[in-house]
Amino acid sequence: MRTVGIVVEYNPFHNGHLYHVQQSRKITGAGAVVAVMSGHFLQRGEPALLDKWARTEMALQGGCDLVLELPVAYSTQSAEWFARGAVATLDATGAVDSLCFGSESGEIAPFRAAARALREEPQQFRDRLNERLAEGLPYPAAYELALAAHLAESGETSLAIAQPNNSLGLHYSLALERLNSHIESYTITREKSGYNDQTPSDEAIASATAIRKMLMESETLDAAKAFVPPSTLHIMERERAAGRKAVDWRNFETTLLHSIVTKSAGEIGTMHEMTEGLEHRLLNAIAQLPDLRFESLLASLKTKRYTRTKLQRALLALLLGHTKTALSPASLEDGPGYIRVLGFTPAGQALLKRMRHAAKWPVLASVAQATKSAPFLTLDIRATSAYALGRNPSATPRELLRDYYEPPIRIGF
Repeated sequence: MRTVGIVVEYNPFHNGHLYHVQQSRKITGAGAVVAVMSGHFLQRGEPALLDKWARTEMALQGGCDLVLELPVAYSTQSAEWFARGAVATLDATGAVDSLCFGSESGEIAPFRAAARALREEPQQFRDRLNERLAEGLPYPAAYELALAAHLAESGETSLAIAQPNNSLGLHYSLALERLNSHIESYTITREKSGYNDQTPSDEAIASATAIRKMLMESETLDAAKAFVPPSTLHIMERERAAGRKAVDWRNFETTLLHSIVTKSAGEIGTMHEMTEGLEHRLLNAIAQLPDLRFESLLASLKTKRYTRTKLQRALLALLLGHTKTALSPASLEDGPGYIRVLGFTPAGQALLKRMRHAAKWPVLASVAQATKSAPFLTLDIRATSAYALGRNPSATPRELLRDYYEPPIRIGF
């Protein structure tokens, strides 16, 4: 059985995601879909709207057969390491033979060509990148200019990686190249809404950004109803009824400020993503804030060099206690080293049986016995606790340690 892998966040699962799952099956001829999904904290340095178990259920109801967790050590990273962790996980299953991602480009050839050209990251490319950074450009813009020059010199088709899905697609392709993976890459065009669109431009398709905005601004789910499958709507209604309301950075303001004001600049400087003196800028900003809101803090820190996403990742690393040492390139290079199962259908269960013999890493349905051999898993358990407290300061010990108690979600049995 052919099996396609996809890399997702599902924050929340919407009609555009449903289209992606369906098209991924169609263009690859796959009989099963394996989703590597971020847990409680996401690639742009944000908390997930709903917890990973609710989003796993959305994924399974939406057509995925097996949902694997992308550890927080990778899910909160820049595109390079986010992609590396996700692709390494798919490759390690031994059961995935294709990868399909959405892109603004819609053509796979430029991604493959660019990945081949950058596989060893030539010195000439690095020099160009450093020159652009020295001019004060933010990293994404500097990377795009260096890449465009390198591809032109190599005679390859240019690739607009300032567009977010193209950027991730390039790094998925690079990860496949650098891992010498047998997985074949495919892409589909992102339809009808842009990644960061704040408002819908279609009757049934809206970006996750626009849907989250609707959900956070309304006491009901009516505004989002047209843009999500009925199964997603049902899960969101159930979560609200159970008191598990949508989460964003406002839930973590007090905890984040405590993390800042109880540390010296030197201590903050040891945290992941704290670069170029950002720790000093952060401490100086606290004394000048008009209020103690997260958005006010971001506004005081943002510059041409420090993008919103960069700052959110840095503040999230501080919130979660992620140090530069723990998330160094050397520690991340080989991938997570384990495969965490969040949920499956009967077809997913059949894949898990194959993976018992084919997988390169241990496949974990339970975390209780695995933390010593999987240091990144310990970070996920801590992230669950932080998320639970942010959502509900009166959370129970069982909610804080839910990773130990929650079995994989099963749908269709």
